[in-house]
Amino acid sequence: MLEIRHETEGLVSKGVSACAGCGLEIVMRNVMEALDEDVIVVIPPGCSALFSGFGAETNLKIPGYQGNLENTAASASGIRTALDAKGNTHTTVLCFAGDGATADIGLQSLSGAFERQDRILYLCYDNEAYMNTGIQGSSSTPYMASTTTTPGGKKTGR
Repeated sequence: MLEIRHETEGLVSKGVSACAGCGLEIVMRNVMEALDEDVIVVIPPGCSALFSGFGAETNLKIPGYQGNLENTAASASGIRTALDAKGNTHTTVLCFAGDGATADIGLQSLSGAFERQDRILYLCYDNEAYMNTGIQGSSSTPYMASTTTTPGGKKTGR
């Protein structure tokens, strides 16, 4: 039987299944504490998807949308445009994405939002690799860092 639990404190419930030692949960809690409840969060697949969960299993107590890896900023721009069309200029639209969804796969979507000067808040949690899928190197992996795709160390700079 599916049991849904709701905590009464904060916008992020307890029990996030982030990897041991990962600072993602602390960052998400601090960001949510700095914002108020009038926020919609857009999260791509990846480490931050731990918060949006699956079905009724979510750790966020605010509206959220999980799109594709490459369109986080475009999704947020669409949400912002829809809110503006309804006269809602006060709700914050927050993107919470990793370096893969930002610097590698989602850069075109993000640059479009910048060019249009869309009123979205974009936060990139840069853990310097694709940690959720096996620690593959990304464009933000540091020089000489060892990953599963660069076992001898990444030979090119950022």
